[in-house]
Amino acid sequence: MTPAALPPPARLADDDVHIWCLRQDHPIDPQALAVCEALLSPGERARRDRFVFPRHQRQFLLAHALVRATLSHYTGVAPARWTFAENQYGRPEPATPDVALPIRFNLSHTDGLIACAVTLGRDIGVDVEDVTRQAAGLDIAERYFAPAEVADLARVPEADRARTFFDYWTLKEAYIKARGMGLALPLRAFAFRLAPGAPPAIAFTPELDDDPATWQFRLLRPTATHRLALAVRDSPVRPVRIALDWADPALFARYHR
Repeated sequence: MTPAALPPPARLADDDVHIWCLRQDHPIDPQALAVCEALLSPGERARRDRFVFPRHQRQFLLAHALVRATLSHYTGVAPARWTFAENQYGRPEPATPDVALPIRFNLSHTDGLIACAVTLGRDIGVDVEDVTRQAAGLDIAERYFAPAEVADLARVPEADRARTFFDYWTLKEAYIKARGMGLALPLRAFAFRLAPGAPPAIAFTPELDDDPATWQFRLLRPTATHRLALAVRDSPVRPVRIALDWADPALFARYHR
């Protein structure tokens, strides 16, 4: 029997950034999990199996199925056909040769939430964090934040400090992920500035060869306990339209071929 055709590709315009979130702490039907398993490559399944704890295996499974289903959603390429190439710092990019769109993506996950951001022809980074975890002290900020960020955080009332800490943390992670260089970038060499009612802004020391005018950042709250930061680079800058939606693993079956 001939497999049914893939759904028509969804539109992703030049000025679009779409973020797909998945709640991994919600019940998921075993049949949907089996479809997610079928979407992964043999190499991804082997990497999943190397995790010791079942919850980490499940997180890997859902995250990588989400990437493949999301890319297929916009291109009409079957999930199993996606291949990826890593740069020298380990960042993956689509390497499937017959994709007409210059689609770019970035993936992040934390306890309870997975996010995949996609756009066309731009550097993109996304980070999600569980704001209830115990990692929001000034001592940690002093180790990883720029001096201006530490000073700003110290001025925040203690009741709001954890929230502000994760604002900075997710923004810094999103930026280094968009650059595709990971911790090869010195975290103290760039600083974010947060002002009420305005998008986050970034500044660089001379150590970093980068231009603040080429970057756009956003902070979002996809759930009551999660913070999401988005970093998008474009030169010249094209204003972006950001849409956040929720993925349902039960619907991934429509991409399974």
